[in-house]
Amino acid sequence: MITLRPASERGTANFGWLDSKHSFSFGSYYDPEHMGFSALRVINDDSVDPGAGFATHGHRDMEIISYVLEGSIAHKDSEGNVEVLPAGEFQLMSAGSGITHSEYNASATEPLKFLQIWIQPNTLGNTPRYQQKNFGQTVGLTTIATPTGENGTLKIKQNSTLSQLILAPHSEFIYTVEATRKVYVHQVAGELVVDTEILAAGDGVKITDAQTITLKNKQDDQSTALIFDLP
Repeated sequence: MITLRPASERGTANFGWLDSKHSFSFGSYYDPEHMGFSALRVINDDSVDPGAGFATHGHRDMEIISYVLEGSIAHKDSEGNVEVLPAGEFQLMSAGSGITHSEYNASATEPLKFLQIWIQPNTLGNTPRYQQKNFGQTVGLTTIATPTGENGTLKIKQNSTLSQLILAPHSEFIYTVEATRKVYVHQVAGELVVDTEILAAGDGVKITDAQTITLKNKQDDQSTALIFDLP
Protein backbone atom coordinates (compact mmCIF):
# COMPACT_ATOMS: atom_id res chain seq x y z
CA MET A 1 0.00 0.00 0.00
CA ILE A 2 1.36 3.45 -0.99
CA THR A 3 0.06 6.74 0.41
CA LEU A 4 1.25 9.99 -1.15
CA ARG A 5 2.13 12.97 1.06
CA PRO A 6 2.19 15.91 -1.40
CA ALA A 7 4.61 18.75 -0.70
CA SER A 8 1.81 21.24 -1.37
CA GLU A 9 -0.24 19.87 1.55
CA ARG A 10 2.51 20.10 4.18
CA GLY A 11 2.16 22.34 7.20
CA THR A 12 3.92 25.71 7.09
CA ALA A 13 5.57 28.10 9.49
CA ASN A 14 7.17 31.43 8.60
CA PHE A 15 8.92 33.60 11.17
CA GLY A 16 10.54 35.97 8.70
CA TRP A 17 14.03 34.55 9.20
CA LEU A 18 12.74 30.93 8.91
CA ASP A 19 10.48 29.39 6.27
CA SER A 20 9.62 25.82 7.22
CA LYS A 21 7.54 23.09 5.60
CA HIS A 22 6.36 20.24 7.87
CA SER A 23 5.66 16.77 6.49
CA PHE A 24 4.24 15.79 9.90
CA SER A 25 2.59 17.65 12.79
CA PHE A 26 5.09 20.02 14.39
CA GLY A 27 4.90 23.15 16.53
CA SER A 28 1.66 25.01 15.83
CA TYR A 29 0.85 22.74 12.87
CA TYR A 30 -1.36 19.84 13.92
CA ASP A 31 -2.93 17.25 11.65
CA PRO A 32 -4.12 13.99 13.26
CA GLU A 33 -3.70 12.25 9.89
CA HIS A 34 0.01 13.14 9.81
CA MET A 35 1.51 12.60 13.26
CA GLY A 36 4.48 10.65 11.95
CA PHE A 37 5.04 7.24 10.42
CA SER A 38 6.30 4.35 12.55
CA ALA A 39 9.35 5.74 14.41
CA LEU A 40 9.71 8.65 11.96
CA ARG A 41 8.30 11.70 13.71
CA VAL A 42 9.50 14.84 11.89
CA ILE A 43 10.67 15.93 8.44
CA ASN A 44 10.98 19.71 8.32
CA ASP A 45 12.20 21.41 5.15
CA ASP A 46 13.86 24.55 6.56
CA SER A 47 15.13 27.68 4.81
CA VAL A 48 17.07 30.08 7.07
CA ASP A 49 18.08 33.65 6.29
CA PRO A 50 21.77 34.65 6.36
CA GLY A 51 23.08 35.03 9.91
CA ALA A 52 19.83 33.80 11.49
CA GLY A 53 19.06 30.56 13.26
CA PHE A 54 17.80 28.63 16.25
CA ALA A 55 19.05 29.93 19.61
CA THR A 56 20.11 27.46 22.31
CA HIS A 57 17.31 25.03 23.13
CA GLY A 58 16.98 21.54 24.55
CA HIS A 59 15.99 18.04 23.42
CA ARG A 60 15.83 14.63 25.03
CA ASP A 61 15.15 11.07 23.88
CA MET A 62 15.12 11.83 20.16
CA GLU A 63 17.42 10.96 17.25
CA ILE A 64 17.81 14.24 15.33
CA ILE A 65 19.25 14.19 11.81
CA SER A 66 20.15 17.28 9.82
CA TYR A 67 20.95 17.08 6.11
CA VAL A 68 22.33 20.27 4.58
CA LEU A 69 21.08 20.94 1.04
CA GLU A 70 22.43 24.47 0.50
CA GLY A 71 24.73 26.70 2.53
CA SER A 72 26.13 25.60 5.91
CA ILE A 73 25.06 25.21 9.55
CA ALA A 74 27.04 26.50 12.54
CA HIS A 75 26.36 24.00 15.36
CA LYS A 76 27.20 24.26 19.06
CA ASP A 77 25.99 21.96 21.85
CA SER A 78 26.30 21.27 25.57
CA GLU A 79 28.52 18.25 24.92
CA GLY A 80 31.26 20.57 23.66
CA ASN A 81 30.75 20.03 19.95
CA VAL A 82 31.36 23.16 17.88
CA GLU A 83 31.06 22.30 14.19
CA VAL A 84 30.21 23.68 10.77
CA LEU A 85 28.13 21.46 8.45
CA PRO A 86 28.56 22.32 4.77
CA ALA A 87 26.17 21.31 1.98
CA GLY A 88 26.05 17.53 1.55
CA GLU A 89 26.79 16.82 5.23
CA PHE A 90 24.66 14.59 7.47
CA GLN A 91 24.55 15.17 11.22
CA LEU A 92 23.05 12.79 13.79
CA MET A 93 22.56 14.10 17.29
CA SER A 94 21.29 11.52 19.78
CA ALA A 95 19.67 13.70 22.45
CA GLY A 96 19.35 10.84 24.96
CA SER A 97 19.11 11.96 28.59
CA GLY A 98 19.24 15.60 27.52
CA ILE A 99 21.24 17.99 25.34
CA THR A 100 21.07 21.68 24.45
CA HIS A 101 22.27 23.10 21.15
CA SER A 102 22.08 26.03 18.76
CA GLU A 103 21.96 26.01 14.96
CA TYR A 104 22.67 29.09 12.86
CA ASN A 105 23.21 29.88 9.22
CA ALA A 106 26.99 30.05 9.15
CA SER A 107 26.94 32.65 6.37
CA ALA A 108 26.11 36.35 6.70
CA THR A 109 25.25 36.58 3.00
CA GLU A 110 24.06 33.19 1.69
CA PRO A 111 20.80 31.36 2.55
CA LEU A 112 20.72 28.00 4.31
CA LYS A 113 18.44 25.12 3.32
CA PHE A 114 18.37 21.84 5.23
CA LEU A 115 16.17 18.94 6.25
CA GLN A 116 15.55 18.43 9.95
CA ILE A 117 14.51 14.84 10.71
CA TRP A 118 13.45 13.34 14.04
CA ILE A 119 13.28 9.61 14.72
CA GLN A 120 12.06 8.26 18.04
CA PRO A 121 14.67 6.02 19.74
CA ASN A 122 13.91 2.49 20.93
CA THR A 123 15.67 3.06 24.29
CA LEU A 124 15.43 6.08 26.58
CA GLY A 125 17.87 7.97 28.78
CA ASN A 126 20.94 7.21 26.68
CA THR A 127 24.16 9.20 26.88
CA PRO A 128 23.97 12.05 24.32
CA ARG A 129 26.07 11.51 21.19
CA TYR A 130 27.09 13.61 18.18
CA GLN A 131 28.03 12.32 14.72
CA GLN A 132 28.72 14.10 11.42
CA LYS A 133 29.73 12.81 7.99
CA ASN A 134 29.61 13.54 4.26
CA PHE A 135 28.70 10.40 2.29
CA GLY A 136 29.25 11.98 -1.10
CA GLN A 137 26.94 11.98 -4.09
CA THR A 138 27.57 8.53 -5.55
CA VAL A 139 24.89 7.32 -7.95
CA GLY A 140 22.94 4.42 -6.46
CA LEU A 141 21.91 3.55 -2.89
CA THR A 142 24.16 4.84 -0.09
CA THR A 143 23.42 3.77 3.48
CA ILE A 144 23.61 6.76 5.85
CA ALA A 145 22.47 5.49 9.28
CA THR A 146 22.08 2.02 10.78
CA PRO A 147 21.43 0.60 14.30
CA THR A 148 24.99 -0.81 14.44
CA GLY A 149 26.95 1.96 12.72
CA GLU A 150 28.38 -0.67 10.39
CA ASN A 151 30.57 0.18 7.41
CA GLY A 152 31.13 3.74 8.49
CA THR A 153 27.45 4.66 8.77
CA LEU A 154 26.03 6.89 11.48
CA LYS A 155 24.79 4.87 14.46
CA ILE A 156 21.13 5.46 15.28
CA LYS A 157 19.37 4.29 18.44
CA GLN A 158 16.42 2.70 16.63
CA ASN A 159 15.84 -0.38 14.49
CA SER A 160 15.80 1.85 11.41
CA THR A 161 17.97 2.48 8.37
CA LEU A 162 18.33 5.74 6.47
CA SER A 163 19.63 5.60 2.89
CA GLN A 164 20.21 8.11 0.13
CA LEU A 165 19.16 7.08 -3.37
CA ILE A 166 20.61 8.95 -6.34
CA LEU A 167 19.33 7.83 -9.72
CA ALA A 168 20.90 8.79 -13.02
CA PRO A 169 18.52 9.95 -15.77
CA HIS A 170 16.36 7.18 -17.26
CA SER A 171 17.32 4.53 -14.71
CA GLU A 172 15.62 2.52 -11.99
CA PHE A 173 16.32 0.79 -8.68
CA ILE A 174 14.53 -2.12 -6.98
CA TYR A 175 14.38 -1.76 -3.19
CA THR A 176 13.72 -4.98 -1.22
CA VAL A 177 11.62 -4.71 1.93
CA GLU A 178 11.85 -7.23 4.77
CA ALA A 179 8.63 -8.71 6.14
CA THR A 180 6.61 -6.40 8.46
CA ARG A 181 8.86 -3.39 7.71
CA LYS A 182 7.54 0.01 6.67
CA VAL A 183 9.23 2.41 4.25
CA TYR A 184 9.00 6.16 3.83
CA VAL A 185 10.48 7.88 0.77
CA HIS A 186 11.13 11.64 0.85
CA GLN A 187 12.02 13.25 -2.47
CA VAL A 188 14.90 15.73 -2.15
CA ALA A 189 15.56 16.83 -5.74
CA GLY A 190 14.38 15.94 -9.24
CA GLU A 191 11.51 13.58 -9.95
CA LEU A 192 10.98 9.98 -8.92
CA VAL A 193 8.31 7.43 -9.80
CA VAL A 194 7.62 5.10 -6.85
CA ASP A 195 5.60 2.27 -8.33
CA THR A 196 2.65 4.35 -9.63
CA GLU A 197 3.19 7.60 -7.70
CA ILE A 198 5.18 10.50 -9.19
CA LEU A 199 7.22 12.44 -6.63
CA ALA A 200 8.64 15.94 -7.03
CA ALA A 201 10.89 17.69 -4.50
CA GLY A 202 9.23 17.78 -1.07
CA ASP A 203 6.77 14.97 -1.79
CA GLY A 204 6.80 11.80 0.27
CA VAL A 205 5.18 8.36 0.28
CA LYS A 206 4.27 5.99 3.10
CA ILE A 207 4.68 2.35 2.07
CA THR A 208 3.37 -0.70 3.93
CA ASP A 209 2.89 -4.39 3.09
CA ALA A 210 5.40 -4.34 0.24
CA GLN A 211 8.06 -6.89 -0.66
CA THR A 212 9.80 -4.78 -3.30
CA ILE A 213 9.55 -1.15 -4.37
CA THR A 214 10.38 -0.03 -7.90
CA LEU A 215 11.89 3.46 -8.08
CA LYS A 216 12.36 5.06 -11.51
CA ASN A 217 13.86 8.28 -12.79
CA LYS A 218 12.24 8.96 -16.17
CA GLN A 219 13.65 12.47 -16.49
CA ASP A 220 16.78 13.93 -18.10
CA ASP A 221 18.08 15.21 -14.74
CA GLN A 222 19.41 13.30 -11.74
CA SER A 223 17.01 12.35 -8.93
CA THR A 224 17.78 12.32 -5.19
CA ALA A 225 15.63 10.77 -2.45
CA LEU A 226 15.92 9.65 1.17
CA ILE A 227 14.62 6.18 2.06
CA PHE A 228 13.64 5.39 5.66
CA ASP A 229 13.35 1.67 6.46
CA LEU A 230 11.29 1.51 9.66
CA PRO A 231 9.97 -1.02 12.18
